[in-house]
Amino acid sequence: MTRDKEAFLDRWSRLKQEQPAEQPSQAPAVPQAKNEPAPPLQPVEELRPDSDFTPFMNPQVDPETRRSALKKLFADAHYNEPDLFEPYSADFTKSEPIPEEMLRAINRVRDVAVKGPEKVTEEERLAEQAEQQKVELSATAVAPTQETKDVPGKQDA
Repeated sequence: MTRDKEAFLDRWSRLKQEQPAEQPSQAPAVPQAKNEPAPPLQPVEELRPDSDFTPFMNPQVDPETRRSALKKLFADAHYNEPDLFEPYSADFTKSEPIPEEMLRAINRVRDVAVKGPEKVTEEERLAEQAEQQKVELSATAVAPTQETKDVPGKQDA
């Protein structure tokens, strides 16, 4: 069989399979984990922000102890201040409500932009005044007399 006409993937697969047979495992020796005791630690209650926290980062330290030391470290007010240069650190969810006068002005402008400026003709103004006078007269009308009382089955005129 000629190897010149062998497909690329076939050749790659063949070489990949032959490689472990030719070369014994030459992986670097992994150092054995030494059973050294954890470094001496300062009590978590005595830790201050300027204390050395590096012994708590040792992999042989109990994760619960490490977590409590980090809680003690990050409870300091220095870490609770937002970064002024971080663009998303500000809280924009709390804002002052829009004053009522400004809201009315915004709605007025919106109405003019949508409907156009109001153009009331003289006839419409007179009709509106007449309607308003009718409403005022009906509100001040005298209590109905016996003749004008509602009678069941009779239609109003």
